[in-house]
Amino acid sequence: MKRKLAITAASMAAISAQVAVADDMVFVSWGGAYQQSQHRAYVEPYLEMNPNISATWDESSAEAVAKLRAMNEAGNVTWDVVDAVAADAIRLCDEGLALEIDHDALLAPAPDGTPASEDFGDLIVSECFIPQIVYSTTFGYRTDLIDAPTDVCAVFDLETYPGRRSLEKRPVNNLEWALYCDGVAKDEIYDVLATEEGQERALAKLDTIKSEVIWWSAGADTPQLLADGEVVIGSTYNGRLFSVIEEQKQPVAILWDMQVFDLDGWIIPTGLSDDRVARAKDFLYFATDTQRLADQAKFISYGPARLSSAPLVGKHADLGIDMAPHMPTDPNNAANTLLYNYEFWADYRDDIDAKFQAWLAQS
Repeated sequence: MKRKLAITAASMAAISAQVAVADDMVFVSWGGAYQQSQHRAYVEPYLEMNPNISATWDESSAEAVAKLRAMNEAGNVTWDVVDAVAADAIRLCDEGLALEIDHDALLAPAPDGTPASEDFGDLIVSECFIPQIVYSTTFGYRTDLIDAPTDVCAVFDLETYPGRRSLEKRPVNNLEWALYCDGVAKDEIYDVLATEEGQERALAKLDTIKSEVIWWSAGADTPQLLADGEVVIGSTYNGRLFSVIEEQKQPVAILWDMQVFDLDGWIIPTGLSDDRVARAKDFLYFATDTQRLADQAKFISYGPARLSSAPLVGKHADLGIDMAPHMPTDPNNAANTLLYNYEFWADYRDDIDAKFQAWLAQS
C-alpha cells in the first residue's frame, strides 16, 4: 500500500511537469526572522532548482483574510502561496477563498512511504491547509530591567513589574491570558470567552494595563521593542525571541508559562489561473517534504509539522547550537501550555474582532 502511494506521488509530479506553469510567484508571510527561515529553507533551494522562476515576498499574512476577501471581490488575486495560521486557514477555506486539496495526491510521502495525511496527522485541520510548523506565542522580557517573572500573570502586575508591555493588536491570545489571570481555570477559558460576559470580563482585565501597552501588528515588532528597551515584557512568537536572544545576544529571556501552541502553514488562494495553481502546487510538493520541514528548524526554533521530520532536527545552521531545547514542545518549556482553539476563533473571530477594535478606540 505504501509503495503504491509513493508511486502515485511520483506520477503526480511527472504529470505536473507537463502542465504549463507560471514563471513568477508571490509568497505571503510575516516578515522578520520567520520569513527569512522560510526563504533559506524552501525558497532559495527551489529557485536554485528552477532558475527561470522569479519570486517576491509580501509581508501581509496578518491581514490575509481581509486582503484575500478584497482581492476575490475585485477578481484580481495577486498572491500565489500564503502562509496562514490555522484559524485563518479554516476561515478562508469555509469562505471559498482557499483551494481545497487532496493532501496525499499533492504532497510528498514520508521517506518510508507513509502518506502525507498520516505523516501530518491531526495537524491537518482543514481541507485547504498544509501544516508547516508548530509554534507558540509567548512572552519575552528584559533580564536587566525587571526581575525574572515565573508566570504569565506578571504581565498584569504593574506594581511588581513596572514598565511598558507589548501585546498583539488583536483579541487572540490576549483575551485567553486575561481570563486566566482573572481566575478562570485553563480548561474553562473558551467556554467563558464564548459568552458576552466573558468577553467583557477579559477586556476589563486588559483595561488594568491598557495605558502601559504598545500594540504590535508584525511579529518583528516585540523583539525590536525589547532590544531597544522600549518595553520590559512583550508577547511574540517563540522563534522571534530565539532570534533576539541567541542571534542578536540581547539581554532578553523567554517566559514559557501559558505559551499558546498554534499551527502555521500554507494555503493556495482560489481565483488563480491554471498555470499559477500548477506552479504553487509544484512549490508546495517540494517545500513541505520531510527534509525541507526539518531544514527550517536549522534557522528558527519552530517544530516541523511532519512526524518524519522531527528526528532530522539538529543544530542551528549558523550558530551550531542544538535546536531541540529551544523548541516550544521541549518538556522543560511545556510545563503549562494552552492549546490554541482554532475552531473557536474561526467561529467567533469576526464578532470579537469588532468588539476588541471598539475597545481599543476607547480612551
